[in-house]
Amino acid sequence: MSIYEFIISVYLFIDSCYSLIVTKPLRTRGFPPALTDIEIITIQIVGEFLGLDSDKNIWKYFKHNYLDWFPKLGSYPNFCKHCANLWQVNQQIMTKIRKTFMHDNIHFIDGFPIPVCHYARAKKHRNFKTDAGFSYCAAKQEKYYGFKGHIVINFSGMITDYTFAPANCDERDVAPEITQNIHGLLGADKGYLRPELKKYYDLQSVDLQTPFRKNMVDHRPKEAMRILMNARRKIETVIGQLTVQFNIQKVRARDLWHLSHRITRKILSHTISVVLNSQLGNPPLQLENLIKS
Repeated sequence: MSIYEFIISVYLFIDSCYSLIVTKPLRTRGFPPALTDIEIITIQIVGEFLGLDSDKNIWKYFKHNYLDWFPKLGSYPNFCKHCANLWQVNQQIMTKIRKTFMHDNIHFIDGFPIPVCHYARAKKHRNFKTDAGFSYCAAKQEKYYGFKGHIVINFSGMITDYTFAPANCDERDVAPEITQNIHGLLGADKGYLRPELKKYYDLQSVDLQTPFRKNMVDHRPKEAMRILMNARRKIETVIGQLTVQFNIQKVRARDLWHLSHRITRKILSHTISVVLNSQLGNPPLQLENLIKS
């Protein structure tokens, strides 16, 4: 689809969710905003998909290119306030999507670093002093200071739940929080090996499967594990998209509330893009096929 069709599709999708979520007016006093909530959320979702990861870049892009589509798009400060006021609606839309597509019985879980500054500047960094932590990223083979994002995807690659925690927080401790609504098979890497966690998931009717360490005896069929680990690459693809296209590792916030809002918006944009791609008959995670000039 073209960029114009993409904007329209996102608008219609948000409209269908918004009408089910917001049953009472969000504002009881003052003048109503110039743009509707649906228009503002649409602008945010499209902007994030295009890699415009700050409010200012998104506002500038639509102000210069699509003012005829959104003629009531006002000043930058008002746009920022309107975006911030809709953070709960964004979360509820994400919840609505999850409930609609939560019937898959195969999921994958993984985490990724969210550094808040260069490691050498960590001790002097003032933001997130009581919240961020130190950790080590095995993929990049480097230490970092900040947070760690955690996501769960279904077999098609759609994000079904997410959170973020201090970088030094063990991912095995975070896992139960974002896997409460799943069943069936849960694929993960070696970082999730823990007998107590395996027992917990057994009680939840979830089959946690991870590769074993070299000093462990593995009696599972090698071919089945090879297929599972190949399928688990989907979550690596999703994390790569969140990092490169959606800039989720760039922290442009100074407090947890704004950081949470930014992460939610990026996750929501990715999720809606996967849904629209599936509706077009494209492979869900081939987001480059979603917009064609």
